[in-house]
Amino acid sequence: MTDSLIDLRSDTVTRPTPAMLEAMFRAPVGDDVYDEDPTVRALEQEAAARFGLEAGLFCPSGTMTNQIAIKAHTEPLSEVICEQNSHIYLWEVGGIAFHSGASVALLPGRQGRLTAAQVETAIRPVNIHYPTTSLISLENTHNRGGGSCYDLADIAAIAEVAQRHSIPLHLDGARIFNALVATSQDAAEYGRLFDTISVCLSKGLGAPVGSVLLGSKQFIQKTKRIRKVMGGGMRQAGYLAAAGLYALENNVDRLADDHRRARQLGSTLAAQPYVAEVLPVETNLVIFRLQDTLPAEQFLSHLEQQGIKASSFGPQMIRFVTHLDVDDAKISRVEEVLGTMGQ
Repeated sequence: MTDSLIDLRSDTVTRPTPAMLEAMFRAPVGDDVYDEDPTVRALEQEAAARFGLEAGLFCPSGTMTNQIAIKAHTEPLSEVICEQNSHIYLWEVGGIAFHSGASVALLPGRQGRLTAAQVETAIRPVNIHYPTTSLISLENTHNRGGGSCYDLADIAAIAEVAQRHSIPLHLDGARIFNALVATSQDAAEYGRLFDTISVCLSKGLGAPVGSVLLGSKQFIQKTKRIRKVMGGGMRQAGYLAAAGLYALENNVDRLADDHRRARQLGSTLAAQPYVAEVLPVETNLVIFRLQDTLPAEQFLSHLEQQGIKASSFGPQMIRFVTHLDVDDAKISRVEEVLGTMGQ
């Protein structure tokens, strides 16, 4: 990505900063498949400690950490309860069916958020005709919900349902640090409520690659074999893990800047006559719907001609994502272009 390009497609497009690259170059490494990479161990321990969980598993992607968790929690002929627009269902290539042979119970959320009552109703009674409910999965922040955040009390209520029915609770926390910064919630509270948590390092935190699956020592030991069969065993992975460690230590608090810039864009968009709706902006995602008079393809083409990239997010829907490579000057440039759209 050149310095003049403004890339709002995703927070996955960020590049390592010079300081992050220096940390990667200095990392002590070993063969991680032999459990001999000290930097990978340090990352897994640091991530787990932040959430009050016992252990972590470093993987190439959030899709892998989610799918490993689902595989470990379920068995064929069982079912996963999740929101109908969840990433684990929509954007992980049918992985629940492919890897786990499990069904899904899709629930309509409010901007991606479920309630305890919805979850309890979806739990299957024991019946030879039904799959067995084996996992409940939440997503926070919720991508399709516009970066929406759960209230901790609502998660606690769902966790109580899960515990009462002896069903594990998983969190797709691809942007969990965005939620923590936006709501001032405590990461350790999540460790008390969820059995497993997937944390992505390559989105808002700015690492070039990697996610960590968190859980109990026993569970993580089980998942190492699943990671291996999925091709996720890495050798001198400490060079990548070092970027994740740097991100955890340096790039969490600055997420507040991304949120501020996203709200600024949301306000600008809401004032434009060609914008029909802007979803509430809680974190770093801005999802909006264009009036039918301005085709989405035309809107995106005009932005690209001005050196701005964005993503289509459905019929007439557009997504902007702020991140560490988009500073205040670039936000001002985007606002300038938005203000002249259609003139």
